Amino acid sequence: MSTFQPLDWIIVVLYFIAIGGIAWWAMKQKAKTTTDYFLASRHIAWYVIGASIFASNIGSEHVVGLASTGVKSGVAFAHYELHSWCVLLLGWVFVPFYLRSRVFTMPEFLELRFNSKSRLFLSGMSLVAYVLTKVSVTVFAGAVVFQTLMGVDFWVGALIVVVITGIYTAAGGLKAVVYTDTMHSVVLLAGSIIVTSVAIITAGGWGNVITTVGSDKLNMFPSFIDWNNPSWFGLLLASPIVGIWYWCTDQCIVQRTLTAKDETNARRGTILAAYLKLFPFFIFLIPGIVAVALRVQGKLAFDDPNTVFPTMVAALLPVGIRGIVAGGLLAALMSSLAAVFNGCSTLFTMDIYPRIKPGASERELVHMGRLATIAVVILGIVWIPILQALSGSLYEYLQNVQAFLAPPITAVFILGIFWKRINGNGALTALVSGFILGMIKLLLETVAKDAGGVFGQLANFHFLYFAPLLFAFSVGIMIVVSLLTNVPSEEKLKGLTFASLTPEDKAASRASWNKWDVINTLIIVGIIVLVLIYFSPLGVAK
Repeated sequence: MSTFQPLDWIIVVLYFIAIGGIAWWAMKQKAKTTTDYFLASRHIAWYVIGASIFASNIGSEHVVGLASTGVKSGVAFAHYELHSWCVLLLGWVFVPFYLRSRVFTMPEFLELRFNSKSRLFLSGMSLVAYVLTKVSVTVFAGAVVFQTLMGVDFWVGALIVVVITGIYTAAGGLKAVVYTDTMHSVVLLAGSIIVTSVAIITAGGWGNVITTVGSDKLNMFPSFIDWNNPSWFGLLLASPIVGIWYWCTDQCIVQRTLTAKDETNARRGTILAAYLKLFPFFIFLIPGIVAVALRVQGKLAFDDPNTVFPTMVAALLPVGIRGIVAGGLLAALMSSLAAVFNGCSTLFTMDIYPRIKPGASERELVHMGRLATIAVVILGIVWIPILQALSGSLYEYLQNVQAFLAPPITAVFILGIFWKRINGNGALTALVSGFILGMIKLLLETVAKDAGGVFGQLANFHFLYFAPLLFAFSVGIMIVVSLLTNVPSEEKLKGLTFASLTPEDKAASRASWNKWDVINTLIIVGIIVLVLIYFSPLGVAK
């Protein structure tokens, strides 16, 4: 039963009106070209880029999933939420190459660096993965929030937000997305900080939480973790591979930096995003641990860990404040969906449609971008009832998918930039073979978990160990194939690898940053180190 009162609903409605106003303003800007529609005219400032990167990352699956993880496993899986260093890597290492090449998509960069087949394969692979994973997981988690907090039927709530998000994304393009993301970020942070603060105060303070839950839940380096007992060493191996793929090569994230006025704004946007990325650990995962303390103290009741965060909102917050936090949760859902919708639209329109209809005009491409967004919205809607039927197992499986998709992509981008000897044959072989192996593993996890023999063993082989092995395989086969085939031409490589940068390229990049960019980068890395020390046997988990 919903705890929402009329004032809460009024606040939520006002929030939707504000989103509509921003989207309408963006629509009035008249997106005439693909650069206007897909990259917001390449004229976005660093603070909008940083907020948009953060909002695109933080979906309702973070709110639902991280709090749930905090309940079940404590801070053991928090390594994935300390990926601010990966965001910094995007700004300092990858962005200069992307901006220099003037690409619209990450597959397009692969075409410049390798060949057209690599571009087409990564585009198709990304589109399938987005529809089956990012859209579905975000919609499922958002529907859980609707049911638990607002009393809205699973299907109805998810349908409403999918349609509204799809409308403003299709109509306004990336400009509408990045500016609504800025508002989403503010509301999401404010609401989640309120929930965390009230929960800790209700539990009697942080010291009381530590005493109540015990040191086991506060250790990021346990010998074994609940999730099929992988050691923390597996996290340290898999986490960087997935992190670099997601933050440095994924279309939904990187597209925000491509909107920048220049390299300075792109890099500073990633630095801001890295600061913001430090928050989820404290405002989404920690509340799950506090919820355990509150349950032990008899101050909070819940059965399903997936409902912990919205349950805390409903039980601990007063009328009105509940509406603000609900707006934050809706912000998380809508910003993630908008990122996926726009990313899919860009990939299809810029990478695939020109092959179907060469010579299409700019106006036609913009029109096709809107149609592609609508198509993804429809696919997301079709997927909702399937999720209702399969969500119990599907949601868990989808959390593993990124570990099966990331390794070959990470390998191709890293070696492609750092070693000019890698060629298109090696890159394509790694992408195709890595993808096939990853999908075989996913299929086995889906159908052979209870099987005996070698298939059962492969199905139950933990994704934290599978990811680094798949990465090593992808690197190895890419090197072997590249060395056995033709050397890439120097002209093709110009400006696309570190070894082929011109003096002018190096000078332009050096002029784009100053000491404050370096100082802020070091501060972020220092905070990560302090968190790792505090939540270890050297700190609170003694």
